[in-house]
Amino acid sequence: MIINHNISALNTHRQLSSATNAQSKSMEKLASGMRINRAGDDAAGLAISEKMRGQIRGLDQASRNSQDAISLIQTAEGALNETTDILQRMRELATQASTDTNTTNDRGEIQKEMDSLTSEINRIGNTTEFNTQKLLNGEKDTSTAATAGSLTGTGAAGPVTTGGTLNLKIDGTNVAVTIANGDAASTVVTAINTAANTALGTTGQSYASLDNGALKLTSLTTGADSSAEVVGASAGTALADLKISSASSTGKDAGAGLQFQIGANENQSLTLEIGDMRANALGLTGTGAGFTATSNVSNGTDSTGVEAGLDVSNAKNASAAITKIQSAIDTVSAERSKLGANQNRLEHTINNLGTSSENLTAAESRVRDTDMAKTMMEQTKNSILAQASQAMLAQANQQPQGVLQLLR
Repeated sequence: MIINHNISALNTHRQLSSATNAQSKSMEKLASGMRINRAGDDAAGLAISEKMRGQIRGLDQASRNSQDAISLIQTAEGALNETTDILQRMRELATQASTDTNTTNDRGEIQKEMDSLTSEINRIGNTTEFNTQKLLNGEKDTSTAATAGSLTGTGAAGPVTTGGTLNLKIDGTNVAVTIANGDAASTVVTAINTAANTALGTTGQSYASLDNGALKLTSLTTGADSSAEVVGASAGTALADLKISSASSTGKDAGAGLQFQIGANENQSLTLEIGDMRANALGLTGTGAGFTATSNVSNGTDSTGVEAGLDVSNAKNASAAITKIQSAIDTVSAERSKLGANQNRLEHTINNLGTSSENLTAAESRVRDTDMAKTMMEQTKNSILAQASQAMLAQANQQPQGVLQLLR
């Protein structure tokens, strides 16, 4: 008999600790409903599960993106629906003006309505937006070319009598140009081009030149902000010497198609381009034969005439206008058909994303979730083992008491 080392108690204690730990893990799984609560529970399973979770959340967000894309398309198509109605009315008016039962005054009244309706088409094209993004003015069409905003001085430029810093903004980037007393206009041009190429990260681009002796600033024809602007100069007479005023000229940016992220991973996107649906792009305004001599068509947001509309002042022009308007109707109808096709595609995309998310969630559940019935069974077993171990530990602690019997 020994008393310094109670082997039975040590063994029972080890078994009790093991049962208690197993019981604790079972309780944790039952409380959370998860088989993996920490990386130690299943290192490989955790890595697989987290990757699946990323995919699932990406698919769910892609589904929401697709819903938003459908809303954008519906906004554009709804506006074009009204444009179609306007064009149908214009075609009706052109047909009415084509017959000589109308007097000159009659055709004059028809012309007023034609110009007004054309202005409304411009308004729809210029103001239709989704989340502040204009949809029908050509900005969402890659075939829309950018035009540079240029600024030209008046009179012969230079030489500079007072040096300083000339501050410019070209294509949205601040460009500071150091000029010295006596610099000729050609020297300033070289300095501007050098500084601008450095600031914009370009090579060999010409941003400044001399135009009939005057300093001319021109932005690139591509870029985020196709404009040129003189912000100011530290030397009071520098701008006057260069014969250019502190002003800006803004061009038109190049069009860019809409990119809809409709998948969980990179490059899983859909591209949609929406053409320019304003009057000029539809052939409803222009110059020369078939158009009015005066510009009575506005941009739709004010009453200022900026374009000449279709002329229906005589039977010949009115008859020709019918064909032009029909062509515009065909163009708008084609654009609406394209939008509708993309909407239908996105609806199928949403269905597919939902199915993929559901199936991937089921797979992730098999990796991550616990089987509650099995875990309860294990919890019951571990609980019984823990209670039995506690009882046996008490018995093991009583064994050394037998030594005291030898002392009697």
